[in-house]
Amino acid sequence: MQAHYLGHVVFYVKDLERSLAFYRDLLGFKEVGRIFNGQAAALTSGRTHHELLLIQVGDAPGPPAGRRRGLYHVGIKVGDSLDELRAAKRELEAAGITIDGMSDHTVSQSLYLQDPDGNEVEVYVDADASIWKNDPAAVVSPIKPLHL
Repeated sequence: MQAHYLGHVVFYVKDLERSLAFYRDLLGFKEVGRIFNGQAAALTSGRTHHELLLIQVGDAPGPPAGRRRGLYHVGIKVGDSLDELRAAKRELEAAGITIDGMSDHTVSQSLYLQDPDGNEVEVYVDADASIWKNDPAAVVSPIKPLHL
């Protein structure tokens, strides 16, 4: 078997509409449909049928803070240039989203934030693909601070 790509991520969320305001309205995913009597929504960036499924679970416990086993974060590509990342940062901040960190990973540059349920989300832009194509180990380069 050979994996082709990561297909989708599913999050249990406290409030579906609040999460849709984040993923659909702020990050720009398109809602393609609802299931489970309207308690879940599928979203896509247009790359495939759905990359994200949000399922409302109400007051169930959320993710614990700090290091733990399980999902660390999801990465969402928002462009290919630092100008696009700067624009995303301005838009996130204008929406009241706190940027928890910014990193230069050599192969990509990233902003880190939390969704309404406390899940960590990385929004990033890719650097020139020749960097990792010419040196596949560049993906594990030391992380540097990013200043936008």
